[in-house]
Amino acid sequence: MKLIIKAVCISFVLTVVYSMIPFHAECRCISDDTFRLHILANSDSEADQALKLKVRDKVLEYTEELFESAPDKNAAESAVRDNLQSIANIAYGEVLRSGFDYPVRAEVTRMYFTTRYYDNYTLPSGMYDALRISIGAAEGHNWWCVMYPSICLSSATEREDRAKQVYSDSEYEIVADEKYEYKFKVVELFEQLKALFG
Repeated sequence: MKLIIKAVCISFVLTVVYSMIPFHAECRCISDDTFRLHILANSDSEADQALKLKVRDKVLEYTEELFESAPDKNAAESAVRDNLQSIANIAYGEVLRSGFDYPVRAEVTRMYFTTRYYDNYTLPSGMYDALRISIGAAEGHNWWCVMYPSICLSSATEREDRAKQVYSDSEYEIVADEKYEYKFKVVELFEQLKALFG
């Protein structure tokens, strides 16, 4: 009897694993087509957290113009890399205007993001390319969103249109449909295990 139970459990696990392979591959495609923004506040003080959001708004306003003619994620990332110093200057200018003198560092990096649930879509966990802005000591709570497609602060309709323009039909279905929630959890667990042993 124990042998039968073990066989059933192993069969169940293998079925789940094999059913997740195509989904995980689609999630990897989503991360390949997405460029994210990560901002680290100086601290968790109310003033530093408010400053982080002001910096966010200025950076997004500037990069929105950069991305207008970007046909894909690689072009968007190249535009950010080419304008990294300008982005850092814009962020630092907002820091000074707000009465602080924290240093600001801007860099393009590849980093792990957990599954993120937004108003109308979900981004699966995984490794993403991102613009990371560190304000001062960068020890406060962070803020992140999706820069490309530019859906950080857009209205729901604009977000949908931009996401549809960038993602394939199957990718868009994954980010826009709530029925994949349990699969996102499995992918996140897999990504965490991979990071642990990789």
